[in-house]
Amino acid sequence: MTQEAVSAYSCGAGRRPSGGSAVSEVSPQCSSRAGLGRRAVAIASPPSGHVRMTRFALTVVRHGETRLNKEKILQGQGVDEPLSETGFKQAAAAGRFLNKVKFTHAFSSDLMRAKQTMHGILKQSMFCKDMTIKYDSRLRERKYGTAEGKPLSELRAMAKAAGEECPVFTPPQGETLDQVEMRGKDFFEFLCQLILKEAGQKEQCSAGAQRNNLEASLAEIFPLEKNCSSEVNSDSGTPGLVASVLVVSHGAYMRSLFGYFLTDLKCSLPASLRKFELSSVSPNTGISLFIISLEEGKEPTMKCVCMNLQDHLS
Repeated sequence: MTQEAVSAYSCGAGRRPSGGSAVSEVSPQCSSRAGLGRRAVAIASPPSGHVRMTRFALTVVRHGETRLNKEKILQGQGVDEPLSETGFKQAAAAGRFLNKVKFTHAFSSDLMRAKQTMHGILKQSMFCKDMTIKYDSRLRERKYGTAEGKPLSELRAMAKAAGEECPVFTPPQGETLDQVEMRGKDFFEFLCQLILKEAGQKEQCSAGAQRNNLEASLAEIFPLEKNCSSEVNSDSGTPGLVASVLVVSHGAYMRSLFGYFLTDLKCSLPASLRKFELSSVSPNTGISLFIISLEEGKEPTMKCVCMNLQDHLS
């Protein structure tokens, strides 16, 4: 993504000091339900017979470039712009980069730019071309209200007129940063519970080979052993991955979600990650990978393998 496109998202994204695949629609759950609050949520007890620790991989990709990204126009939720020619090329490049990864689940924002990016990625896959995509409105971009469809400069002017800083300013009819974060927490809790439920159902079966394959497919392109050595060491007694989840979402939303991972869940980071990268918005089709460990009655623990990777765009 161009630097201009990054800048177009940086103002509204800060934290506070299509074809061929089967489709399933997922409705949003109430983002203000009890228990999500400002603190991380402990994982509920899994089904009986479930292993003590359950691990899964979460790969998060930002959608490809749109014309409005390049022109610094805020899209939010109300402007459903398709990918540009460059955006389609970026999605295909991300797909080629990830084509040997064996994903078990695919979730996408229900906005067109995210849907098209997910289709572009899976189209290149060796294993996942026909997997079901679940579209979830909890993965949508931040809602910018009356500022949607307008240049970033107008949002900055609105913030200045209100006597506020642009990153935390909420336009009329827009979402606050807290509301965006709550949507992210809600989706992540849902995902953890889904993985635990499915892992419990499969525990009766011999899934060891599949779990090893999931990990091996990621290790071919990501530095798992360097950044997650305790997780991938077969001699450590740590169980293999039970799932590998692909998510396609949006810049401001992803920045908020990653902030939750880092601040609330104390996600560990690779030593190579530079400080400015923690607060930057992902480039278009930037790829981030996390390994999540779930234990009964405890908050999830996480390791970041990479954040906002763009090697496929070189």
